[in-house]
Amino acid sequence: MADLAGRLLEGLPEAAVVVDPDVTSAYRHDMAGFCAAGEPAVLVLPETVEQVQHVLRTATELRVPVVPQGARTGLSGGANAVDGCILLSLVKMDRILELDPVNRLAVVQPGVVNARLSRAAAEHGLAYPPDPSSWESCTIGGNIGTGAGGLCCVKYGVTSEYVLGLDVVLPDGRLLSTGRRTAKGVAGYDLTRLLVGSEGTLGVVVQAVVALRPAPAAQLALAAEFPSTDAACAAVCEVMAAGFVPSLLELMDATTVRAVNEMAQMGLPDATKALLLVAFDGPGKAEELSAVAELCRAAGAGEVVPAEDRAESDLLLQARRLALPALDRLGTTMIDDVAVPRSRMAEMLRGVAGIADRHRLTIGMVCHAGDGNTHPVVVFDAADEAESARALESFDEIMALGLELGGTITGEHGVGLLKRDWLARELGPVGLELQRQIKSVFDPLGIMNPGKTL
Repeated sequence: MADLAGRLLEGLPEAAVVVDPDVTSAYRHDMAGFCAAGEPAVLVLPETVEQVQHVLRTATELRVPVVPQGARTGLSGGANAVDGCILLSLVKMDRILELDPVNRLAVVQPGVVNARLSRAAAEHGLAYPPDPSSWESCTIGGNIGTGAGGLCCVKYGVTSEYVLGLDVVLPDGRLLSTGRRTAKGVAGYDLTRLLVGSEGTLGVVVQAVVALRPAPAAQLALAAEFPSTDAACAAVCEVMAAGFVPSLLELMDATTVRAVNEMAQMGLPDATKALLLVAFDGPGKAEELSAVAELCRAAGAGEVVPAEDRAESDLLLQARRLALPALDRLGTTMIDDVAVPRSRMAEMLRGVAGIADRHRLTIGMVCHAGDGNTHPVVVFDAADEAESARALESFDEIMALGLELGGTITGEHGVGLLKRDWLARELGPVGLELQRQIKSVFDPLGIMNPGKTL
């Protein structure tokens, strides 16, 4: 370790190289449960591209594994340390280098917090749409690493759709520039898309060119209460089949509604079995909301509460933003991230309810219903070994169910450690082999975030 730290200090300031175990231990893992974290050899906090290149050259020369990290808000163990590794934290590379209203793009370092970029864009009448729930603390580099999504994906899409180009330091220290700054471009293989979602297994993102969009108007929302998740999912299908493009379409099951009520006293009826939240931000949003309200009633909604203005809309949507904190209060939580076709979401919710009953567990369902991305939240007592084992079994059954329904094991959280075995099942042997070959082209020594994804 002393030799490694000494070599790193040849190209890094003393404050950027940390070996104190009391400090490094705080960086060992992200927010995922059931994911092992090793003991790092050293933590480095570079501030320049050149410093990152020095770190990776040193790692290659000494054959030391490197685990890149952002804000560690991830939910799959992708930022967890492995024994003897260099933890490469990019949080100090946090500058917005350029914000171009004409070309509607920004050039940012990986440590820029999502909310900060959004607010900077807003000063120019623009927006950076990807909005993970942790947007106030997660970084753009982390979002790129996991291919993050958010509440507004149903209309605006996920991170990969906004990354135009990347500067990436490869394991041997070379700097790779991918993509473009133009609105269109199809030259060569799309390495930018390949790197988005690669979870630090191919290289280290040190700069990103991201697309911006004109800032949308304030959302107008409604809340619809349903007697069953089947009825709420039927309403979702009717809304989408009718051609509407909501800016937000979220579903919460009875377990989640109860948890939010207990935490925030929001006055949601105890009889609610599913709560659907719908919002529009276009010029005809009031008319669209009224039409969707009728579709919800026709699908069986007992009560539909439309907002009159932005303040009321924000109040309605607060229930959704409180869902995960409310479930966290019930015990240790493990958040799944399975996406299925919208038309099969009702089957997914019924199946998860059955899994909860069989394993005698509380599982709350929170869904980005507009794109079929479900987040079953398994609640358990981590001090109870038997219950923890049942929680892990239920987690696996939920992923198996998602694949049976034609879905995917992750819509936006990434694979990391948590779903590594399941990735192989989803990809199949040919897909897995090709992905491993791609990995070896970028990282022939296998030092980049080893043990993650593949």
